[in-house]
Amino acid sequence: MGSVHVDETTFTAVELQQLHHQDLTNQRVERAQWVLKSPEPPGPWQKLLHSVKANVFPQGKKYSAVSFFKGLFPILSWGRNYKASKFKNDLMAGLTLASLSIPQSIGYANLAKLDPQYGLYTSIVPPLVYSLMGSSRELAIGPVAVVSLLLSSLLQKIEDPTVNPVAYRNLVFTVTFFAGIFQAAFGIFRLGFLVDFLSHAAIVGFMGGAAIVIGLQQLKGLLGISKFTTNTDVISVLECVFKSIIHEPWYPLNIVLGCAFLIFLLIARFIGKKNKKLFWLPAIAPLISVVLSTLIVYFTKADRHGVKIVKHIKSGLMPSSADQLQLTGPHVGQAAKAGLISAIIALAEAIAVGRSFASIKGYHLDGNKDMMAMGCMNIAGSLSSCYVATGSFSRTAVNFSAGCETVVSNIVMALTVIVSLELLTRLLYFTPTAILASIILSALPGLIDINEAYHIWKVDKLDFIACIGAFLGVLFASAEIGLLLAVSISFAKILINALRPGIEVLGRLPRSDIFCNISQYPMAIKTPSILIIGINSSLLCFANANSVRERVMKWVTKEEDDTDEKEKGTNIQHVILDMSSKFNVMNVDTSGILALEEIHKKLLSHGIELAVANPRWQVIHRLKLAKLVDKIGEERIFLTVSEAVDACLMNSKGAGVSSC
Repeated sequence: MGSVHVDETTFTAVELQQLHHQDLTNQRVERAQWVLKSPEPPGPWQKLLHSVKANVFPQGKKYSAVSFFKGLFPILSWGRNYKASKFKNDLMAGLTLASLSIPQSIGYANLAKLDPQYGLYTSIVPPLVYSLMGSSRELAIGPVAVVSLLLSSLLQKIEDPTVNPVAYRNLVFTVTFFAGIFQAAFGIFRLGFLVDFLSHAAIVGFMGGAAIVIGLQQLKGLLGISKFTTNTDVISVLECVFKSIIHEPWYPLNIVLGCAFLIFLLIARFIGKKNKKLFWLPAIAPLISVVLSTLIVYFTKADRHGVKIVKHIKSGLMPSSADQLQLTGPHVGQAAKAGLISAIIALAEAIAVGRSFASIKGYHLDGNKDMMAMGCMNIAGSLSSCYVATGSFSRTAVNFSAGCETVVSNIVMALTVIVSLELLTRLLYFTPTAILASIILSALPGLIDINEAYHIWKVDKLDFIACIGAFLGVLFASAEIGLLLAVSISFAKILINALRPGIEVLGRLPRSDIFCNISQYPMAIKTPSILIIGINSSLLCFANANSVRERVMKWVTKEEDDTDEKEKGTNIQHVILDMSSKFNVMNVDTSGILALEEIHKKLLSHGIELAVANPRWQVIHRLKLAKLVDKIGEERIFLTVSEAVDACLMNSKGAGVSSC
């Protein structure tokens, strides 16, 4: 359908105008055919297969064994260009990272109600696996405070770690296995959107509440309390502390030692923030605290005067735990549920940390590949006596500040931890538990972000409700309840927006072919006899179809009432639905199609004709399958709103009541 080319000198002005209009019409019809004749979109199985291929094969490469392994192990791609200068930086960063990871790992294992060596094991296998498969260069992998607290709060209800530590430990490994399975599945099948249900506001609230709960849990170590509650809510913890202080003997040396080194750690942290050149000071301060406090206890025999110590830490490499996984039995369902919750929290923290540092360095972090990498590392960890590992913000910040170039810094850290397990564990026998508590407490200020919570309050009140819901839920109930509240509020927000999508009346901006919301842009001009409506929803479906139908007809009635007292001929004759990418109507279900059909029928009964502008790929495909395109008419489907308006205006001039 090409343009009409003629000798303009042989025609009158009127004939030339008619030919020009015919030429424009032909072009418009041709462009409308681009919409109508678009190929069939891929089905769900094709999308699933494509997502799997995209994760295991690099883009633009042919499917082969080499490209498969390069996609699965990014280290094979960048490792060929790895230079000695980079290794020097990674070596220093890795050693600095290890000095922080070793004492933190011991403390976090204690928080998870596990023996100290399991925290060290978790700083070996997961970082090594992530180094092979991960896409972040700075992310420091290992145990973290929030996940450690989450595991202990979820699993203590199933198995008591003090009564039956072996069964509890086996349950932790099983949960780690399930967490890895879920994380790998999220990455392979591109289900990262499930993690997004835990919104940024919910994470801020959850982290803040968890930080306070973790801090209160450390009172056990600081006060040297023997019997401590298994509940994690504030009321239960404070009640247990007060009862212990009143009814049980407690030793002030624990508090003196813990608080003294806590002050030292906080001062080191403050100096490191003020002077970036001294980034190494807060990194090695925990290790210095462990060494000094251990020497103090050893030489003063303080353990005989009530100071509680770590005692035996098993030396040697991590044993296999494959035979300890409980994949059958009464607790499998509960382990799977705990694994799913842990997987989502671990991914949310790691992806957020990884992306923030990737943006600083100016490269892209592949979220789906990182999910798959974290899944594989936790599966491997569950088979080698590790518990759920993820990316740590505090250790990643140290890794970044220490000048790491690649994930080789994680490898250096893991090897350093192996050496420590082989040679240094006996030296930690006299390490006071109060020091481990102070190390954990010193890391908590980074989890409480009051400024961000205030920013959320200013920007979005509904988001703030999710934030405060997660915070209070963790604080006064449990980590599980806090997460449930946060996700429920976030999901309710999505439902509210889905049930009541924005219906906007559009007008043309002066001296342009751009159509915008007349409420946002008061200078936008309405086109006489034409009502242009935008549906601001990604999915026109059963949840919002009735609402959309009623509100569209309400706008039509309102426009007709507004023109009752105006001169004849200005009544609405055409309604154009803008379904372009600007409004992001990506898909439509049978309820949405039925609503569109009812809108079409009601408009026809009022003598008004319906046109559709630029429907998306899935939308036009389903409208054709439902025969709604035939009912509306192919001549009323347009590529742009501007073309739809021009067609309606031209046909209105050519006939009384036109069809677009």
